[in-house]
Amino acid sequence: MLFAAPHDRKPSLDQLFGIAVGQAGYFTAAQAKEAGYSLQLLQHHLRNGSLERAGRGIFRLVRFPATDEADFVVPWLWSRRRGVISHESALQVHDLADALPGRVHLSLPRADARRRLQVPSSVAIAYADIPPSDVVWHAVPVTSPLRTVRDCVDAHVTPEWIQQAIDRGLRRGLFSCADLARIVLPPGVVVPSTVAL
Repeated sequence: MLFAAPHDRKPSLDQLFGIAVGQAGYFTAAQAKEAGYSLQLLQHHLRNGSLERAGRGIFRLVRFPATDEADFVVPWLWSRRRGVISHESALQVHDLADALPGRVHLSLPRADARRRLQVPSSVAIAYADIPPSDVVWHAVPVTSPLRTVRDCVDAHVTPEWIQQAIDRGLRRGLFSCADLARIVLPPGVVVPSTVAL
């Protein structure tokens, strides 16, 4: 096929689409290569308008419907799928507070702190080794509601958002008062004695 090197496999649109479906229509150049797409073929599709560039080495299928998770997928792909959406961004994903952060908050493994990363201006990085038990999936990995509250307390996030997160999380049964008892809350933030339904 034109644009494919002699030893490359034939491009599989089904495989590429299968990857993109689970990532809100986005994929990386490395994932495209696994599906048989060379960089030249990706450039061809960029020129003809069936793809758009979403970041360095990150592309989007233009005809893929927009989703709420799209803003979080690109930073996650930038992290080579090692990051976890956290802090204020996790509050937003879980709808625990009225947080609309200007940047996507992403926690990377502590080992990545030694790497020289070119962090996009739209991304705020924290370093933490987050166990799988503290991660849930919403098209991308996100810290669990309880872990999100703990991280926000540790990062001195606005107490109003922490209070909202506690109230909403308890009301929705995402964690219990006993779970919160292990967190030292900032002044003025309280765990209600009763939960309004």
